[in-house]
Amino acid sequence: MNKRTLVMAAAFSASLAASLACTAFAQDKPLKIGVTAGPHAQIFEQVKKILDKDGLKIQIVEFTDYVQPNAALSAGDLDANSYQHKPYLDQQVKDRGYKIVLAGYTVNFPIGIYSKKVKALGDLKEGARFGIPNDPTNGGRVLLVLQDKGLIKLKPEAGLKATPLDVIDNPKKIKFIELDAAQMPRSLDDLDAAAINTNFALQAGLAPGKDAIAQEAAKSPYVNIMAVREQDAAKPWVAKVLKAYQSEEIRKFVATEFKGAVLAGF
Repeated sequence: MNKRTLVMAAAFSASLAASLACTAFAQDKPLKIGVTAGPHAQIFEQVKKILDKDGLKIQIVEFTDYVQPNAALSAGDLDANSYQHKPYLDQQVKDRGYKIVLAGYTVNFPIGIYSKKVKALGDLKEGARFGIPNDPTNGGRVLLVLQDKGLIKLKPEAGLKATPLDVIDNPKKIKFIELDAAQMPRSLDDLDAAAINTNFALQAGLAPGKDAIAQEAAKSPYVNIMAVREQDAAKPWVAKVLKAYQSEEIRKFVATEFKGAVLAGF
């Protein structure tokens, strides 16, 4: 064999080895994708079907809170997660030092305000107990909605991470009760109103378009994302999973299945 033949043979062997390794990974070691129960899990079940046809196997791991999926991803127990928006990830990275990055955009869940005691925000009585998520980004998100609806006024510099301490005008003297987002639907009976993330609302049998007494505007900074460890961001499987997620098939599924409660953000 001449030098050219040896080089070509070596290149072919390397290519074959890489191909076999990829196939073995897809078949023998599924990618673990963390999601929260509800729409994120439902959507990824459809993504899984697309990826199965392409020979890439994934295992969907469901969580019931917003803290553990990032902890599990950072620890290497997951390969990716799909459940949060960028402001929340940014805060988690800042607070916990995670080496986790945005891989791509997924869907948008306009947060809704629900009540079993009033039919409109304006009907809230003085001193009403109002439930908001206790994580900085979602809590701030709700306060911005209330400001947009004219119930409160925030410090101009508060931004996306506003807290009840940033409220400078509160005519109804609303009492903000900070709770874990996943607990909010179960706490609704004890509150005058509460902001509930769409995935938890749907899981609790609430219909955002019908049951919410107010809702966040469709355009917001809170489009959800798929996240991966920094070291994995350029790996081919990331692009493959995103391509399947951001397909027309998934766009149609989201529109049909959730009827506007969840919006494609890609």
